[in-house]
Amino acid sequence: MIFVSLLPLSAGAQGDSVAKRFVGAWKLVSVKGEDPLFPLGYEHPSGMIIYDASGWMSAQIAVKDFRKPFVRGLRSGTVEEKAAAFDSYFAYYGTYTIDSNKKTVTHHVANHSWPGRRGVDNVRWFEFEGADRLILIPVGDGKGGVIDRDKATYRLVWERVKQ
Repeated sequence: MIFVSLLPLSAGAQGDSVAKRFVGAWKLVSVKGEDPLFPLGYEHPSGMIIYDASGWMSAQIAVKDFRKPFVRGLRSGTVEEKAAAFDSYFAYYGTYTIDSNKKTVTHHVANHSWPGRRGVDNVRWFEFEGADRLILIPVGDGKGGVIDRDKATYRLVWERVKQ
């Protein structure tokens, strides 16, 4: 029995073990570089990404550390205040699939806070650092092409939220 447990996992079992590592809530620790598709000018961002075991995910990122409240209340924001709020926060949800051979996770966007992003696939390379760090590296170059993984400079670093 001990010998059997030391055998390498099949490709399917390896994929399942990778998928299980994703499941949970992850807090954004840092953003390195700038998104070539949507340069947002991150300033002390915060965020959360959640992957559940049924294959659904949700991501939210506040681009700036401090976001000014509307002076006259939530329903009375000026056009400028609303634009600043819109430009400093985004969220989306959908299903996800993992390709453990390519080391990519694809977020199949069901809906997004930005108009026109519904139905888009957000493909990310992934890396794990230990048990509690997940690094997501967007694959796109912003021009319809793919960035070589080793040349990608834009990375989102997430840390597992512990109960």
